Amino acid sequence: MYKKQVKLQKILCLAMLFVSALIFIYSLGIMTDLYDALYTTIRSTKNLDKSSVTGSRIYYDMQDFNKLFLRCSIGMILLCLTLFVTNTHSRRKYYIGNYCSVCLVCAGGTAFAVWAHSRIEHYRSLFLQINFEELAAHAAKRKTLYTESTFWFDVHYLLFGLLLIGILLLIGNIFWKRKLMKDEQALIAQGREAVA
Repeated sequence: MYKKQVKLQKILCLAMLFVSALIFIYSLGIMTDLYDALYTTIRSTKNLDKSSVTGSRIYYDMQDFNKLFLRCSIGMILLCLTLFVTNTHSRRKYYIGNYCSVCLVCAGGTAFAVWAHSRIEHYRSLFLQINFEELAAHAAKRKTLYTESTFWFDVHYLLFGLLLIGILLLIGNIFWKRKLMKDEQALIAQGREAVA
């Protein structure tokens, strides 16, 4: 039973690192369509409301969020690396460092997911307020990208959903691990009683 559990915890730790890396890549790409479609619509960065497309200032409004989102995604990768530093991925018996590492990953990941979801949903609603008729005319005139797609906003459901599922599985793994450790201690105690 321990072999199955240790194998599962290794897969879980690798999966958490992989999902964190995907979120990092997502943070690099979230502004792609906005840049291609909206960057040239702003006439002056000193007055973001002076634009050929109503609502296109979202590109500039998202910049600070995107920088913080990128840093948080790097932080999430570093948190997941603590699972490997503390040998949580391969340790048969958990110690205080393993519990701390799992708690940090779970708390950090949950806070990150909630924060990012609320901000991305906010910017998605601002994106949908863009005057797409003006954007289509601008794109035809300047030969830039025209898109009404919310793909880059919507994909966060999948990525953060996977992150939260991983967090739940890590928590479940702790309880399974504790049960196995308790059962092992009971067997050792029975063996000692039989010898005595």
